[in-house]
Amino acid sequence: MIVLFTDFGVTGPYTGQMTAVLIQRAPTVPVVSLMADAPAMNPKASSYLLAAHDGSFPKGSVFLCVVDPGVGSVRTPVILLADGCYYVGPNNGLFSQVLRQARQATAWEITTIPGNVSATFHGRDIFAPIAAQLANGNKPDGNLIDSATLDRKSWNSDPAEIIYVDAYGNLMTGQRAAKSGRTRDFEWNGVTVKAARTFSDVHPGDAIYYENSSGLMEIAVRDGSAAQLFSAGIGTSCPDFTE
Repeated sequence: MIVLFTDFGVTGPYTGQMTAVLIQRAPTVPVVSLMADAPAMNPKASSYLLAAHDGSFPKGSVFLCVVDPGVGSVRTPVILLADGCYYVGPNNGLFSQVLRQARQATAWEITTIPGNVSATFHGRDIFAPIAAQLANGNKPDGNLIDSATLDRKSWNSDPAEIIYVDAYGNLMTGQRAAKSGRTRDFEWNGVTVKAARTFSDVHPGDAIYYENSSGLMEIAVRDGSAAQLFSAGIGTSCPDFTE
């Protein structure tokens, strides 16, 4: 299985063009779009989302990941093998949280670059062909590198900040629920945020926090938008659930 994780959005030709390469080169391999709206041009926020959402896919899956504001620059294209799954994309920190949470990891720098590569679309011209190659059962073609070079040491493993805002205005944080010690209601920007298991535990208009379906702490408003209520977006600091 090939899993797409990109910031391309749902409009424009980019996902279709990249998928066409995959279908031509690995016609029997299913292609699943995990996210097309990862935080745009934000490898840091995207790295936490990727690590939180890759666990539902089987070993052997190939994650084709493109959040690449430095496309065409000196940043290197890489392959990461982490706990039985491959990740193909730019070495810009996007794989840092996957790497930190992995029990086993090996990394390669992609060195075989086609001659007709667009300087602005490595997802289609470099990453997609490599992902198809791996999905077809071929071994990585590149130079072994220290996997630690894919990490970004300055990035907190559980940041107290918003990493994603969904279509309902729910605020997904970078903090894993498994690391959370908070169990009581708290005040944020003058609003009481209640501890809850799910939305129906509270009244319409109430703000709540809970463990979301991906294992991250999330803040929401029943029948409303937490993003609007708290004037919050990606990168906004939020209460620290690990305290």
